[in-house]
Amino acid sequence: MFDECGVRPMIRGDPMLEVLGLTAAAVAVYQAMLDHPGSSLEEIAAHCALTPVQVHDHLDELSRLTLVRVSAERPGQMRAVSPEIGLADLLAGQEAELASRQARLAASRAAVSRMVAERAELRTNHGERLHGLDAIHSRLEHMGRSAISEVLSSQPGSQRPEDLAASRSADTEALGRGITMRTLYQDATRNQPHITAYAQWLLGQGSEVRTAPTIPQRMVVVDRAQALVPIDPTDTRKGALHVTEPGILAALLDFFELSWNTAVPLGATRPEDPRTSLTPTEREILRLLGAGFTDDAVGQRLGISSRTIGRHMSSIMERLGAGSRFEAGIKAAQKGWL
Repeated sequence: MFDECGVRPMIRGDPMLEVLGLTAAAVAVYQAMLDHPGSSLEEIAAHCALTPVQVHDHLDELSRLTLVRVSAERPGQMRAVSPEIGLADLLAGQEAELASRQARLAASRAAVSRMVAERAELRTNHGERLHGLDAIHSRLEHMGRSAISEVLSSQPGSQRPEDLAASRSADTEALGRGITMRTLYQDATRNQPHITAYAQWLLGQGSEVRTAPTIPQRMVVVDRAQALVPIDPTDTRKGALHVTEPGILAALLDFFELSWNTAVPLGATRPEDPRTSLTPTEREILRLLGAGFTDDAVGQRLGISSRTIGRHMSSIMERLGAGSRFEAGIKAAQKGWL
């Protein structure tokens, strides 16, 4: 049975032919040519209720798909190629194109896998370099979100109020999940109100905070499995290194625990050594100066100014009865202070 266009409804409405690239109208024209071989352009148009111009356009479409060819018997007219040949060739072409796309997709997937593996190897064996504050803050946020049990951080020197403010959200989220946090600051930060206020806030959230005269380089260690450290400890603007190498992590953890065990909880005071009357900061100043460090270098290590170093040394020299630093060093050594 045919509809008003002379097209079997089963073929005209078959969505599978449209998947092969045929429009419904082109299917109608193709079916009409199969059912009425030798019909003119106008007759095909009448069979399908189309205009001759529309039929001509659809013939171009069918020709590109090799479903119609120039008639050898009727010059200037087209003939339909049988479905057994035309549609089979069209399907074969589609299958070949699909196979080619699948091959390209497989090659792309392999290339992506190689890239991911290379980056994973780079991160595992050498660490990943991060450049710029945005990249560093983004990685710190990711590390905090992925923390399962513990976050350790060592923060030598001073920190800007805006950096502390940026950390508050991530710290709040981690502490809210029950993550244990231990933070090391230098003794000098006890005289910096904005850092002291932040440290007191951490204590109020259940975190632990301690200070020491000198502490390891700046670091953040999460779950003892990953760490972020400066590429250059003397210039943190050069970027950071994300580390997952067990050997490097073990060394960083040893440094942290050594400093933590000798540090004093925030809020407690450091008593003077009853044998020497030296504070821990004064003892560290003597040790560093005796090792050949300049006042500026000692100040950088302790997070205090070279002027403060001078005041401490003046006090030490007075207690030792020394007229010079050199003499103070000799007398301190004789007394066993070093």
